[in-house]
Amino acid sequence: MRNYKKEYENYDGTEAVKKKRAQRNKARRMLEREGVVHKGDGKDVDHKTPLSKGGATIRSNLRAEPASKN
Repeated sequence: MRNYKKEYENYDGTEAVKKKRAQRNKARRMLEREGVVHKGDGKDVDHKTPLSKGGATIRSNLRAEPASKN
């Protein structure tokens, strides 16, 4: 049986993961405000230069792509 509480404590609840999730949510909100993406439209917000490679959550580094492509 899968122990979700332990899994959250060991991975999902760590500060590093929370910061990454916050950056992804911020990027999505930015493009939602512009009308590029909408809830349920099947698009993902993608960082052209990934955050792990030094990319930033700024408009010039964001694009909307179909979920199947990202």
